[in-house]
Amino acid sequence: MARYQSEFTTFLNELKSEKPQLEAEQQAGRALLWDQEPQTAEDLRRAKVAKLKQRSYVYSND
Repeated sequence: MARYQSEFTTFLNELKSEKPQLEAEQQAGRALLWDQEPQTAEDLRRAKVAKLKQRSYVYSND
């Protein structure tokens, strides 16, 4: 008995067979943007010191 595959699943399987490097490129892109080293205590301290305090009503021209 054949199992049902949606059009999308079929498309993805064909795409992965045509471009075997696709998954590695996706993982490299994720590592570039999302997988970052945890910040040190010194980094967090410097970011807190550099942050500007927002006024209570930001739309005021005073």
